[in-house]
Amino acid sequence: MFGLDNLTLLVRELLKHPTETLWLEFKHNNDDPKMIGEDISALANAAALCEKSCAYMIWGIENGTHAIVGTTFDYRVAKKGNEEIQTWLRKLLSSNANFEFAMTSIDGKPIVVLTIYKAVDKTVMFEKIDFIRIGSYTKKLNDFPQVKTQLWDKLRNAHFETLSAKFDLTSENVLKFLDYSTYFDIKNEALPSSHEGILHYLIEEAIISRQDNGLYSITNLGAVLFAKKLDDFPSVARKALRIVQYKGKDRLDMLKEDVGKKGYAYGFEGLLKYIEALLPASEVIEGAVRKTISAYPMIAIRESVANALIHQDFSISGTGPVIELFNNRIEITNPGVPLIDVQRIIDNPPKSRNERLASLMRRLKMCEELGTGWDKIVISCEAYQLPAPKIDLYEENTKVSLFVNIPYSDISLEDRMRACYQHACLKQIQGEQANNTSLRERFGLEATAMSSISRLIRDSVNAGFIKPYDPNTAPRHMKYVPFWA
Repeated sequence: MFGLDNLTLLVRELLKHPTETLWLEFKHNNDDPKMIGEDISALANAAALCEKSCAYMIWGIENGTHAIVGTTFDYRVAKKGNEEIQTWLRKLLSSNANFEFAMTSIDGKPIVVLTIYKAVDKTVMFEKIDFIRIGSYTKKLNDFPQVKTQLWDKLRNAHFETLSAKFDLTSENVLKFLDYSTYFDIKNEALPSSHEGILHYLIEEAIISRQDNGLYSITNLGAVLFAKKLDDFPSVARKALRIVQYKGKDRLDMLKEDVGKKGYAYGFEGLLKYIEALLPASEVIEGAVRKTISAYPMIAIRESVANALIHQDFSISGTGPVIELFNNRIEITNPGVPLIDVQRIIDNPPKSRNERLASLMRRLKMCEELGTGWDKIVISCEAYQLPAPKIDLYEENTKVSLFVNIPYSDISLEDRMRACYQHACLKQIQGEQANNTSLRERFGLEATAMSSISRLIRDSVNAGFIKPYDPNTAPRHMKYVPFWA
């Protein structure tokens, strides 16, 4: 987070505090890993309680006098058993713990600084127990119910996007880290002629904020969307988008791997072009014009990627969105699970845990308005007569899979029923109903496949995905709606 010079300035500023605070602790040589883990939990939670962006543990400072005495603790070689201490800590801390060690020298004496970012959305836990600072002591949070209530009130009202990713910047320096021109280019607006004019718009969009001391902060929202280099912002650096291409249908043989270095808005269009270049494609001639047809509808990829960026859970540290390209499918994975039932994702109103990010990305035309993005994914896959897109939920991740075109006979029954259900959902929101004919068109089948589609409809009804629109209609005129209609 800090260069050596700024790290020294930080320590000297913190030494001005007359005593330790709830978010600041000084150590000499105490390097007990369990103590460090409990203190990370306590300080992260205390920072949230005190509405501080970070908390700090500093080794090499005498607690009572604040004298700079140096330390023998070196986090780079410290271990718990045979495991590096940082790896051990991350294993036992909850997934939303976000911290980093750094080392400097002050007056010729080694100093270690542990920066601990505030808890976001939920308390930070160590060995499944949440801790808090009470005075200068680390205690179990459950032993202090009043403090626990206050902390959870703070956590519920905090939003990741508005937290500071980099702070104490001058008006000149704050713009050096951001590609602010992208904001005006995408909105097709003229770049303000004055420095103050640029700052005004960025403050209004919560891309930056003005601090009480007159300096500026770049918010996590500003960093994740407009960073020239995400590595400049530790709180979002691990949210860089990874793209991995494999040779076959599994992960055995990797061809390429690329990690995005720019903010999402800054690099979004370039990212889509990069993905498109990796996709299988065919050439067709229409009249005298040769056209390249991608194996996937780009609108489906665009919306799936945008959804992964918007709906990710930023409180899950150490991981970010990943796009994996196989020769028969694309998998787009993001941290976090949807806030709505995925069975109702086509018809339900949108709901995002990152409302500011979603709103700004929509205004920058990076994704669709009003939750129609998933509708467009399904509609475009139907237009290409591809297998239905699939959503898989895991404990802390969501994965969307898009598939290449394969013959109907090779599509599994599970995938056929999912396509049947999604088709019925689309028809329902369009004020229509699915039937044998519309499903044959969806799969690109001739009238001779009527009996195959009838079996699919029967299987989908029995599985509870769809139901007859009017059970009393003659079989040949039967229409179907999703189970929730």
